[in-house]
Parts: sequence; structure tokens; C-alpha cells
Amino acid sequence: MKKRSFNFLTRRRTEAGVFLVVFLGTFAFISSRMGLPNMLNTIMQTSYSLLLETVFYIMAITVLSGALGKLLTEFGVVRLLEVLLKPLMKPLYNLPGVAALGGLLTFLSDNPAIISLAKDHNFNRYFKKHQLISLTNFGTAFGMGLVVIIFMAGRGYGYAAVVGLIGAIIGSIISTRVMQRFIIKEYPYFATEEVEGGDEQKISFKTEGGIFLRGLNAILDGGKTGVDLGLAIIPGVLIISTFVMILTFGPSVEGYTGGAYEGIALLPYLAQKIDFIFVWLFGFHHPELIAFPITSLGAVGAALGLIPKFQNEGLIDGNAIAVFTAMGMCWSGYLSTHTAMLDSLGYRKLTGKAILSHTIGGLFAGISAHWIFVLLSLL
Repeated sequence: MKKRSFNFLTRRRTEAGVFLVVFLGTFAFISSRMGLPNMLNTIMQTSYSLLLETVFYIMAITVLSGALGKLLTEFGVVRLLEVLLKPLMKPLYNLPGVAALGGLLTFLSDNPAIISLAKDHNFNRYFKKHQLISLTNFGTAFGMGLVVIIFMAGRGYGYAAVVGLIGAIIGSIISTRVMQRFIIKEYPYFATEEVEGGDEQKISFKTEGGIFLRGLNAILDGGKTGVDLGLAIIPGVLIISTFVMILTFGPSVEGYTGGAYEGIALLPYLAQKIDFIFVWLFGFHHPELIAFPITSLGAVGAALGLIPKFQNEGLIDGNAIAVFTAMGMCWSGYLSTHTAMLDSLGYRKLTGKAILSHTIGGLFAGISAHWIFVLLSLL
């Protein structure tokens, strides 16, 4: 017992030491380029600017999209779309038709919506076990989809956002199918085993009251959900986007002044070493653009915070937006959600395979969006 306790304490102290070395080393490296006062001021100024210019804009979109999503659910449009999409689910995703409902709900809200459905016995009884587990990948590929598309369209790139949606669908098919193969390879009997049990709490779509009252309640309830989603993205935008921007952009014309959006341009420097890969795969002609997919790994809301700066710098075009939409939707922060989602289903040990599957799917989403955009541009 004492030996086990000693090993645990040693491991924790080693972990703390490694963390301090990495943490302090990272900021020491950045401050050595920018200067400590400038680095601290830039962090504060960038976070403040992102809060005022980006977060509140995204929150306004989440409130409106939340209200729209609730209205579509309240008046049966989501159910109608589910019926229309059902015939596609088996040939494309190897999922039962009811899975379309999960994709629609995550598209209108965020990734966790798929888990609420997956734990509902009236929903999951249609699935075999390998199919139910793969819902983690399927649902994540559409998380915050409506918000991403509206955001891109609001910046003047509606056509490119639609192309990106097609790329995200392709990525979702690949991610879901690859995950199912991984599951069956590790648990062959899951291919035929039916789902049992489940949470008996039903997700109800029944409504009561007059049309006006139902519509008003749907708008208000959906708007409140949008506020919650908007608040949830604040840490990701302020923390992740600020750090990524410091690694992406260089000094201002006057040098390092401590102003917003200054940085050490490390990511573009590294990306330039293999820029031919990004040009061929994604059509990125500016190495700074690689920051968007990298940020999407943790939070797509944070990645959206990069768009206004890219646009002001003249770095983006329709192709870049198509690729951003595809990869942003498909990945939508899966590194930060897959563990929790699989844990809630009781299959945390499959997290590594889910992440690998979704990494592959997201890459193919971006590649598909780029080449579809190029093809359509030639027509």
C-alpha cells in the first residue's frame, strides 16, 4: 500500500514538473520574441477584442438559430426532414433511418444533442451496438452546423458555405463508417447484438396550445438555448483563439506594441515548410489559414473567431471558406467532446478509435470541399 502511494505521489510530482516546464517554457519563448509586457498586453487586448467583435456576434447568431431550430421542431419540420432523409441513412451511413433525427438536432444545436437521443430507449432500440456507438462520430460531424453556415453566409460567403456543407457530409460518412469498422474489429459480436435497456426518459415532440402561443414559446425557449450555447463558447474563443492568434500572426507595422492580434507567426513558419501539401489538399495559398482547422479540433466556435481577422488581412476566399465550413462542422471540437460522449454511453475505451476515425473524416471533408469548389468554379 505504501509503495503504491509512493508511486502515485512520484507520478503526480513528475507530471507537475513536466507541466511547469512546458507551460513556462512556452510563454518564455513567446515573451523572448515579443517582450513580456507586450505579450501580456497583447493577450488581454486580443481577448477583449474577440469578446466584443466576435463572441457577441456569434452569440447573436446562436440565439437566432436556436429560436429557428426550436420553431422547426415545434411545427414538425424536423420530423418531416427526418422522413425525407431516412432512405439515405442505411446506404450512406449504415445506420437506421431514425438516426437522421440525431443529425438534424446536432446541426440545429451542438454535439451533446446526439447523446440525449442515444440514451432514449425509444430511439436506441432501432440500433445494433456498433451503430449506436458510432453515433458519437455521426452526431459530432454536424455539431453547430447551422451556426457555422449562418456565420459564413453573414460574412458574404453563402455559396462557399453550402459547398462546405457537402464536404462535411462526405467527412461524416467516412468518419462513421471507419468507426464502425474499428468497433466490429474489436468487438465482432457488436455487429449483430441489439441494444438493450437505455434511459426510459422519452424525448417528446408533443405540443399543446394554440399556434401563436406555441410559436412564441418556441422562439423564447430556443433563444434561451442559444444564449446558453453562446455563453459556452466564450472560454474557447477567448483562450484558444487568443493563443492560436499569437502563434499565427506577426508583429504590427510598428513592431511589437502590445496591441491586439500581434504574435510570433510560428504556425505560418512551420506551415511554409510543407505548404505544397496544404495547397494541393485544401487550396490554402496563405500558411496562416492552417490555424482554422487546428483550432476546430478544440472548438469550432473558437475557430470562427479567426475569420474576421483573416478577412481583414485579405487572406481568405471562397475556397478557404468552403474548406473551413467543412472541417469546422465535421470536427466541431471533437477532441474536447468525444471522451465525454463515449463515457456517457459507457464505451470510454473506444475514445482513441473515435478520435482517429474523426480525424480521417475531417481531413477528407476539407479535401472534398476544396476539390468540389474547384470543379464547380470550372463549370
